[in-house]
Amino acid sequence: MSPLAKLRGAMARARRAMPDIVGPVGRRWERLSQWQRRPFYVLALAIAVLAPANSVGRIMAPASDWKTILFNPIGVYILLALGLNVVVGLAGLLDLGYVAFFAVGAYTMATLATHRHWSFWLVLPIGIILAAFAGVILGAPTLRLRGDYLAIVTLGFGEIVRRIAINTNSLGGPRGISGIPHPPSIGHVKALTYGVLDPKPYYYLLLAMIVLVIFVGRRLERSRVGRSWQAVREDEDVAELMGVPSFKFKLWAFAIGASIGGMCGVIFASKQIAITPDNFPFLLSVLILAAVVLGGSGNIPGVILGAFLVAWLPEYLRDASFGKFVVRQVHHVLPRAGSFSDLRVLIFGGALVVMMIFRPEGLLPSRKRRAELAEGQGGMGSLGGTVVVPPPEESK
Repeated sequence: MSPLAKLRGAMARARRAMPDIVGPVGRRWERLSQWQRRPFYVLALAIAVLAPANSVGRIMAPASDWKTILFNPIGVYILLALGLNVVVGLAGLLDLGYVAFFAVGAYTMATLATHRHWSFWLVLPIGIILAAFAGVILGAPTLRLRGDYLAIVTLGFGEIVRRIAINTNSLGGPRGISGIPHPPSIGHVKALTYGVLDPKPYYYLLLAMIVLVIFVGRRLERSRVGRSWQAVREDEDVAELMGVPSFKFKLWAFAIGASIGGMCGVIFASKQIAITPDNFPFLLSVLILAAVVLGGSGNIPGVILGAFLVAWLPEYLRDASFGKFVVRQVHHVLPRAGSFSDLRVLIFGGALVVMMIFRPEGLLPSRKRRAELAEGQGGMGSLGGTVVVPPPEESK
């Protein structure tokens, strides 16, 4: 038996030996009716509203400014992951250039607010529309491609948008755009007074948009559009034979996902005051995709959990006491290893690898995704991902 077969057998045995804690919880959740789930939704919203409290910050991010982290990266990652989940989790399309739509929204806010002096609330719908239009421009000539070819094209689109921003003087070039105004304050409520120092109002604005996206996303998922997306994800050829116009619905997925990214970009730019092309690297697209897959693509609670972990864990690992302990242990093995600020990214990446080995379906997968994985597919349609489980004779 080859070493690769032995490794696969060992991984399969380890997966079977690990207790499945999340699975039973997910199955009980799926058996609950909509009315039985609502108290949990209210509890989750209450926790999100109370999250900026200082007592929570001392536990969740003892070495960082917790309120700032709640807005960026946690809130931004969650909203972007919900948008990418429409494309990847529901429609089964691999998009490696999702950061481009985030950049379109941010530069829309920066350009119109600084050059035209438009208000945030006027720029927000325009940014959403322009990002959706960018999604249509990308999708119209490319969505007839599948799998790896579509991924390469979307990757190129993300880099094209960033390069246009770098080489366009009206967009500030490499220096970007500064002096972006904040959203106008609403009344005399402190939580709705937008300024420079307090990130809490921006977090609540982002939280309101997340709730809106979840509400619309759940309705779309149960509609004819959502069922068409799932049919295309599972088998596009069969969906076409059954009368589903796959190209039209894939274009809808790109446009809706892009509009959510544009919305997030507008809010992000209004908080940052200044943006540059370096705010929109390819790595951000990869991290958001990792959040969707880690949490459980196609399942909104799972996507939120995955985005939260991807954004929060690197910040939590900044804790000095924990960092010193890890550095001491690593230096026993790798004497020339760097400081903990360098090693924390390595630890975070290793945790993601271990997670994908032992729970490839994600932390909170949807029932359909779990069934697709049981049948040997990666659960995202034409992405080409397969889960190889060795036969019993190889694992012995």
